[in-house]
Amino acid sequence: MEKKTYAASDQTKHALAAALKELMAHKPLEKITIHEITERCGMRRQNFYYHFEDIYDLLHWMFEEEAMVLLRQHEGALLWQEGCLQLFQYLRENRAVCLCALKSLGHEHLKRFFEAEIYTIIHNTIEQIGQSIGIKDGAQAQVDIDLLTHFFVTALAGMMESWLLGELDQTPEELVAFVDTLLQDYIRGVLGRVSSSAEHKET
Repeated sequence: MEKKTYAASDQTKHALAAALKELMAHKPLEKITIHEITERCGMRRQNFYYHFEDIYDLLHWMFEEEAMVLLRQHEGALLWQEGCLQLFQYLRENRAVCLCALKSLGHEHLKRFFEAEIYTIIHNTIEQIGQSIGIKDGAQAQVDIDLLTHFFVTALAGMMESWLLGELDQTPEELVAFVDTLLQDYIRGVLGRVSSSAEHKET
């Protein structure tokens, strides 16, 4: 019985999200009403409030469910790139909806949402890359992982937004490869500096 209830609840949330996406393709988010959303689904307003506090709550759930899960499926130093490419693909397929969200919520709100979701994966990736190329605990301490993560997450989120707005001509593959190269080069540079410092101490 619980599984059926959960499935029905999940189905309802997806139906509400689909209705919201249809409306966002044609009008600003602030002009969309809960009545319009539920009417498209053939539901009562109470059904909406049973699952979400407001339209922004539904929007957050929609991005969380549809877009951010793509990143979480590809955690790891060798797979985060694929997750980002799938996220770019999601932005391409839902460009009208994402642009609507960007214009309605504002640059900083949407940017913070993407950064928060990307942060953990990039943070783990930096640690794994360091370990894979031989940075041990002592050397790892010389890498400010939190600051480095913030730098690359901000850069990646900013590039995604610029690409969505049509401000960048590069393909998603080129953008992800560019960030990956910078990331790997930086970590290798740290390893080289640490090794050089160790050699000087020995002499």
